[in-house]
Amino acid sequence: MAEKEAKSKKSKSTDTSAATTKGKSAKVKATAKSEAEIIKEAQTIEETVAKMDYIPRLKKLYKEHIVNAMIKRFNLKNPMLVPRLDKIVINVGVGGLHQEPKYAESIQEELSKITGQKPVLTRARKSISNFKLRKGMIVGAQVTLRGDRMYEFLDRLITIAIPRVRDFRGMSDRSFDGRGNYTFGLKEQIIFHEIDYDKVVKIHGMDITIATTAPNDEQAYELLKAFGFPFRKRGGEVAEREAA
Repeated sequence: MAEKEAKSKKSKSTDTSAATTKGKSAKVKATAKSEAEIIKEAQTIEETVAKMDYIPRLKKLYKEHIVNAMIKRFNLKNPMLVPRLDKIVINVGVGGLHQEPKYAESIQEELSKITGQKPVLTRARKSISNFKLRKGMIVGAQVTLRGDRMYEFLDRLITIAIPRVRDFRGMSDRSFDGRGNYTFGLKEQIIFHEIDYDKVVKIHGMDITIATTAPNDEQAYELLKAFGFPFRKRGGEVAEREAA
């Protein structure tokens, strides 16, 4: 009787072990199927996005209208001489950022939401004792945009963000550097609709540089104006440009 009971116990244990192994194999197969399905769905999404042939609005405007307008305006013989956007650089510089890690993380998150690209932390190149600054300390964050992201950011900047500035009366046309690049500053990051007011740690500004391939400031001004950049109307040179 004892031998029979031992054999029955062994058979039961083997059955339970087999059942558990079958259950584990079934779970593994189920997870493998789900992962395979996820990979197939991701591939189909990528294929559909590639077939869409999406072109940003300002990029399409540049190719269809701005190029011809710039050729007529400056009597350019070759379309390759028409100035174009090269890159847009967004820079946030804050003193004492190395002492507040949460503030640095919030700036990175905000810039990534605004631009759709991960920012790079900027560090001090040399030590300055008067500012209690040492070489290598974090002093801000920076993002450089090119291609479609550049056109998309410029579109949101012109149509949504800049009109939300307090007492906005237009951007100054005196911020060109003489080589076709335009730089201006914004005092508050909350003008961008991507920013959630409840998650803002501190209000900070940013410097934005729009780099173009224009050989001079006049062509750069006309290029940005053709994109719809809201320059301030004033007398003098602007009146002469509009009359011409």
